[in-house]
Amino acid sequence: MISQDHKSGLRNPWLLGMLGLIVVVLAVNAAFIWFATHDQSSLIDREYKTKDRKSNTQLLSELGRQQALGWKATINKPKSLIQGQPTMYEISVMDKDGMPVSGEMEVEAYRASDASKDFITAFKEVAAGNYQGYVSFPLKGYWELHIHLKRGNDEIAVDTERFMVVEAAH
Repeated sequence: MISQDHKSGLRNPWLLGMLGLIVVVLAVNAAFIWFATHDQSSLIDREYKTKDRKSNTQLLSELGRQQALGWKATINKPKSLIQGQPTMYEISVMDKDGMPVSGEMEVEAYRASDASKDFITAFKEVAAGNYQGYVSFPLKGYWELHIHLKRGNDEIAVDTERFMVVEAAH
């Protein structure tokens, strides 16, 4: 007969196992909720709604200006990229007539999963239309380069495809 004085039911291994399982599931869910609300790394730009917001007219106008300039950038990519090691990039820019384009070049290294590690490097013009710079990626993983060249009021922006930076061998 079951009564309030009979405490052996609380020592049943099946009951203890079920209670333990429920506690573990609740703890894991609480950890997931905490990480989701406190770890703010993401795969999108935090200011995606407001950063560089342009109307369709502005975008079409900018594209038209870039097409009219006809500038073409060629990027000599390194064969391998290793975390923490400075790597030289060479970029050449020619106009639609094949003449070199001189100006000021900045290269932004963009890491989608951690915006706090993004950085900008100024490249030096070593010859007319030829730019060189060293880029040292602080973290392994996927990166992109956003290249900006400005000459007076004319500007070109070129983005690279996503590439992998590997960890240095120990």
